Amino acid sequence: MLELTILGFLAEQTLHGYELKERIRALSGHVRPVSDGALYPAIARLLKAGKLTEHTEPGTGAAPRRILSLTSAGRADLLERLRNPKEADITDGQRFFTLLAFLGLLPDRREQAAVLRRRQAFLDTPASFFYRAGEPVRAENAGDVFRQGMLRIARATGAEEKRWLAETIAELEA
Repeated sequence: MLELTILGFLAEQTLHGYELKERIRALSGHVRPVSDGALYPAIARLLKAGKLTEHTEPGTGAAPRRILSLTSAGRADLLERLRNPKEADITDGQRFFTLLAFLGLLPDRREQAAVLRRRQAFLDTPASFFYRAGEPVRAENAGDVFRQGMLRIARATGAEEKRWLAETIAELEA
């Protein structure tokens, strides 16, 4: 997911490492902060694979800035990741939001809709945080006020997401 995020932000514009880190931090928030120990090795892998290029420019202080740009191979990789996201990118809410942040870069509306249909199918499968006898527990049967809260919030969020998905898929396929 980190590599997708790097490729996505660099598809929008050339950035130096610190700007890129700040954009990733803003997108992932406090839930999944990015460390230098994860970011810079990911950048190095993408550079080595020919998906990014870099050059240095003088910084505002003593240290020069590493300016990163996306290559055509990097753009092709980004588009492939958007067309065919991993299952976890569909089923994990935070990962799906990251995917959504860049799905607009995929030029084909039908391909965008296909990704959204995968999320829609996932959300249409009955699920819960809790199970009894192999069946999902509904909020009304949770018994614990806090678990009820979790389930009610998830149900409301899921209902709104399903509405948005249906509207957006219809618009993309029109």
